[in-house]
Amino acid sequence: MSQLSSTTNVVQSANIPARLPWLALLALAMTGFICILTETIPAGLLPLIGKGLDITKAMAGQLVTLYAIGSLVAAIPFAMVTSGVRRRPLLLAIIAVFLIFNTITALSTSYALTLAARFFAGVAAGAAWGMIAGYARRMVPDALKGRALAVAMVGTPIALTFGVPIGTLLGDLIGWRAIFGLMSFLTLILIVWVLWKVPDYPGQPADQKLTVGQVFVLPGIRPILMVVFTWMLAHNILYTYIAPFLESSGLSERVDLVLLVFGLAALVSIWIVGLLIDRKLRLLVLLSLIGFSLVSVALWIGSSSASVVYAAVALWGLTFGGAATLLQTAQATASGEEGVDIIMPINTTVWNLAIAGGGIAGGALLELVGAQSFPGFLLILLLVALSIVWSAKRYGFPTKK
Repeated sequence: MSQLSSTTNVVQSANIPARLPWLALLALAMTGFICILTETIPAGLLPLIGKGLDITKAMAGQLVTLYAIGSLVAAIPFAMVTSGVRRRPLLLAIIAVFLIFNTITALSTSYALTLAARFFAGVAAGAAWGMIAGYARRMVPDALKGRALAVAMVGTPIALTFGVPIGTLLGDLIGWRAIFGLMSFLTLILIVWVLWKVPDYPGQPADQKLTVGQVFVLPGIRPILMVVFTWMLAHNILYTYIAPFLESSGLSERVDLVLLVFGLAALVSIWIVGLLIDRKLRLLVLLSLIGFSLVSVALWIGSSSASVVYAAVALWGLTFGGAATLLQTAQATASGEEGVDIIMPINTTVWNLAIAGGGIAGGALLELVGAQSFPGFLLILLLVALSIVWSAKRYGFPTKK
């Protein structure tokens, strides 16, 4: 790195506060909240959307599919093209895309137009997930980077725990179009919030840019990505098909309560991870995977017991809530500051592949051998992830930070 670049980094570091910039980080968390809510809210509104657009529930379900496809195809190319763009204007542009296409979704009477709007909203999500982590880490000194990321990621479990159920309830009261209109209103508030409190940073200079290939071969990156895929594949098999899995315990009509338990435990997990991540990242990853493995064993043995299921789901939430923060922190450390804005969209791509894979693999298992086969398959995936983390003692998940 040139002397000029080093001097610039020193000046920037001198301007970084020694404590967490809470309002700025929470604005990033709100961005993640909007991403997740925009992605998942149609799942609870499928009957209403189907009726409103005069389509089947299966066709309405493609609103979720198109969003995921948009995120998947956009994350890496967008990061490569915009790596040199100043951060705050780029974030504001992404939020404005949510505003535009959620508004179109709220007003559209055309199924094709609605699908197109969902696709471009997904593109915005892929772009957002590619920059939130790096943005949060630039706001704080090294000793607080993990904690800052934990705060910036808190919007995800909040959206999953409260946003979707509340949105579904409100949808029944005021209509699904009003829900998307409400999300547009939230993005307007977020734009003002970002302008008010989120600092701006320059993009990455051209001579410091790393390619996807260069980042991918950095020591530790591939083991981390393998853990991302196996861990999230296991999670999404169970999460996507939780309703049929709960039938043997008689809880299939209480999916809302089961997921509430999961979400509340996930919030506790984020708090714990935020306190310890800057000192105990490897230990937290190992404990999370061991805990999820124990969940699989408990569900394998006691899936017919409601009390066992509730306890297992609570432990599952504790192991999952901080997963994104842990894995993204490991990636950012392994990639370095020059690679962080590239590794995050790679992570987004792998994460979305695991989500899609969970739907496909879980559906195949459900049809071929039944939902009670899930715990055994999960255990295999988690043991693979655990072995990778255990062996990545030097790079990826080092014994010492």
